[in-house]
Amino acid sequence: MRHRNRRLATIAAAGTVLIAAVALGLFALRDAVVFFYSPSELASEPPAVGERIRVGGLVAEGSVGDAENDGFVFVITDGAQSVDVTYFGILPDLFREGQGVVAEGRMTEEGRFAAETVLAKHDETYMPPEVAEALREAGTWQGEEGEPGTR
Repeated sequence: MRHRNRRLATIAAAGTVLIAAVALGLFALRDAVVFFYSPSELASEPPAVGERIRVGGLVAEGSVGDAENDGFVFVITDGAQSVDVTYFGILPDLFREGQGVVAEGRMTEEGRFAAETVLAKHDETYMPPEVAEALREAGTWQGEEGEPGTR
């Protein structure tokens, strides 16, 4: 085999290995991607049942209650729409009505959101950027443009 042909074969083999590595990386990451939705976006374009998503907004006043089997039910709202959430676990210490929250989980066939993780804002000035943007788009944002957590 000539030197030129050997070089072309080496380049082709390296290209094939590179394409296979990229394909394997993308395949491994496909389940790690979690999309963020506001309650208004869930109402207009609901995701597939069982798809892992994040929902963020404010915990509606008077909506927190106990569910069966040591669980909780509450409502996340962005002022325009709301979504019912069930969560089985320990809620964060800072979780309370009227506060910003991001819940990660899946939509059920009944139209409820089954949360697997609930994250509450961690201090008086922070609002998760996704929640702040969703509330701003819904017209219910109370904060300033330059506050932490805003874009």
